[in-house]
Amino acid sequence: MSGKIGVLALQGDVREHVSVLAELGAYPVEVRRPEDLAGIDGIVVPGGESTTMALLLESAGLRQPLADQLRGGMAAFGTCAGMILLARQVLDGRRDQTCFGVIDISVRRNAFGRQVDSFETDLDVPELGAEPVHGVFIRAPLVERAGPEVEVLAEVDGRPVACRQGPVLVTSFHPELSGDLRLHDLFLKGVG
Repeated sequence: MSGKIGVLALQGDVREHVSVLAELGAYPVEVRRPEDLAGIDGIVVPGGESTTMALLLESAGLRQPLADQLRGGMAAFGTCAGMILLARQVLDGRRDQTCFGVIDISVRRNAFGRQVDSFETDLDVPELGAEPVHGVFIRAPLVERAGPEVEVLAEVDGRPVACRQGPVLVTSFHPELSGDLRLHDLFLKGVG
């Protein structure tokens, strides 16, 4: 796979996502300013702190240009806080917190607890084969509601933690930290 893939580089696991994308043959570009969006085929929105990231998107002048590209059908992969930012609804966010609304899910921030409650577990993702995907959950969000067009790819205790709708893929966990490239590869297959 080749393609110019943006990685929102305002906060979070930017280097880790860049490394995985490069290993898969994509051309990763760190996105910090609106002009960095030029010519990208898709974007990764990494983990971090969702309210801080929303404020940084605004102060960098990136929120509206990125929203326009996402609404135009650009592929996106959101991990942890990225899931929150791409969701249609955040159930416990700040009143002024905005989301891009490009996947029809409602999410709850830090649903698994505080930092000390972070955990790792193996997940069944049938689309990726029989080998489980190792999930690293750090103050992770949880999908409370998935719309009818949303495909649930993985669950923890019967609750969605990986979902896809069209060209948008989201996970509650951090696949960039597991050494397993399959979810990034799945995202790249949906680009274009």
